[in-house]
Amino acid sequence: MKQFHVTTLTASAAVLLFVGCSDPADKVHKTAASEPQKASSAPSQSGKEYVVRAESTIGFVGSKVTGNHNGGFKKFAGKINAADGKIVGTPEIKISMPSVWTDNDRVTGHLQGPDFFDVKQFPVSTFTITSIESSAGQQKVTGNLSLHGVTKSVSFPANIQVAENEVAVKADFAINRKDFNINYPGKPNDLIRDNVVIKLDIKATPGASRPQDQLAN
Repeated sequence: MKQFHVTTLTASAAVLLFVGCSDPADKVHKTAASEPQKASSAPSQSGKEYVVRAESTIGFVGSKVTGNHNGGFKKFAGKINAADGKIVGTPEIKISMPSVWTDNDRVTGHLQGPDFFDVKQFPVSTFTITSIESSAGQQKVTGNLSLHGVTKSVSFPANIQVAENEVAVKADFAINRKDFNINYPGKPNDLIRDNVVIKLDIKATPGASRPQDQLAN
């Protein structure tokens, strides 16, 4: 009986360890970064203008051998133009890197430093959409991501809804941090994974930009 209990507990611990160490990036689309691209159409200010609101969320999930950390950014700003039910032109979202947050204050401080985002040297990251194509019932968004002093083109599937009173964009995908020269490996016995899950829930509405919708407020 004692041997049975020991074996069962060991097996249960192994199962819990396996589940706890799973890679969240395995459940989403993984982008393949490439050289920056030019927009498929000329920049356009035509159509209706929508302002990205502070009620949006730009989040991420980073993981290592022993677990995950959830985080995101508190400050970002952008505008989107839309016409005939579609996003037009080359919308751009800017992200204040010092506004990063995570579920652990020590991790947040480390991310702000030179090992990761180096927010003093690279205070703003930018994503500029270069094209949107229909693909398998979703939209395929391609854009240039400037992060940590490196600009790469990435593509990911997204759900985009364009209405008279709101443009909504939702997407979960992964980028490889090493494509942007964020190479800190972590501890030898607790390595940090290369892929980071990005979680977008963008809400943009017509009207003037409020102070909370801007990078500096």
